[in-house]
Amino acid sequence: MQKQNIINTVQYNCNIADSYAANDYTLCVYLLKMREYYRWENKLGFNQALEKDAIGDWISSREEHWQDLENVDYADVKINNVSYSPFDTEQINQQLKSIDLVYSGGLSQNHRPHFFLAELKKYQAVDDYHIYVTNTEFARELSAPPAMSHNKTIFIRRESLKRMIWERLEEWRWRKGQGAMSRALSYYDFDTDLDNALEQMTEHEADVLLHHEIGEINAGKHLGKAWHDMLASLPRSKANFMARAVRDHIADCTSTLPMLLNEDRFASIHFYFGNFNAMRKELFPSLFQSYEYWHKSGDPGRLLKSITSGQQHWQKLADNIIQCHQSDSANCLNSITELVEQNKL
Repeated sequence: MQKQNIINTVQYNCNIADSYAANDYTLCVYLLKMREYYRWENKLGFNQALEKDAIGDWISSREEHWQDLENVDYADVKINNVSYSPFDTEQINQQLKSIDLVYSGGLSQNHRPHFFLAELKKYQAVDDYHIYVTNTEFARELSAPPAMSHNKTIFIRRESLKRMIWERLEEWRWRKGQGAMSRALSYYDFDTDLDNALEQMTEHEADVLLHHEIGEINAGKHLGKAWHDMLASLPRSKANFMARAVRDHIADCTSTLPMLLNEDRFASIHFYFGNFNAMRKELFPSLFQSYEYWHKSGDPGRLLKSITSGQQHWQKLADNIIQCHQSDSANCLNSITELVEQNKL
């Protein structure tokens, strides 16, 4: 009974957070996210067809519920008759260890409250990092990032990762395009053994996510509080997206990509570049070109050179972005944008 009450409370807070965050998406992205949110909430299999009328009715009902939750306070999480602030992640997780649950309550990259509750698959401490790997998610929001980090705590959400992989598979099937994503998916038997293929790919990519998150934390150590304060102050803008892409490049050039190449993780290398989004690709076109050369030639030398040069380049640019912000924080958006535009690699 206590477990179900905790689930209900966390999902209630998730719904409140969604009532504020749902408008952050374009209509197309919103509908795609709602489609998979419906699948999750109704515990439907990935191969199970979704009825358009049922989804439409569910979306209407959910949006009405969100309207009822506007200006409602988040609920405390009650465990063993003790109430905890929904943002007290560390204390709540201490209490949930005995029932193998993992909780997160904090702020997302858009500085909105974000919550989830899941089954603990594995916990490990690596150096001074606390790493939680989760399976089944019992409470979640419309947005369900497959990996998150806060301070020195990393959450790897396997169920959300598996859903993300499923979405990439569906998108590829619709487009039937060639390229990095097609190459990554070809390593798995999605046509005749979907569930096992999804599980195998999830296991492989969860480790990649872990290296990226550790890379982000190490980047944060180098950049310090000034970087965090800057991101917190920047509005949703091209400058904001550029700054985040710069930090992603630091994390991947120092942690993710060296690991993938050193361990010959070919499927994951293709998947990485299959997810190389527009902003990161715009800022670092030479990296994608080096990947294509590696794919065609089998020679990793050019790709390794791009990764190595990227380490110093993006760290230096991030330092310059901080200086730009500190010199004129009220009017820095254009300056940051121009600075990054002039330092593409």
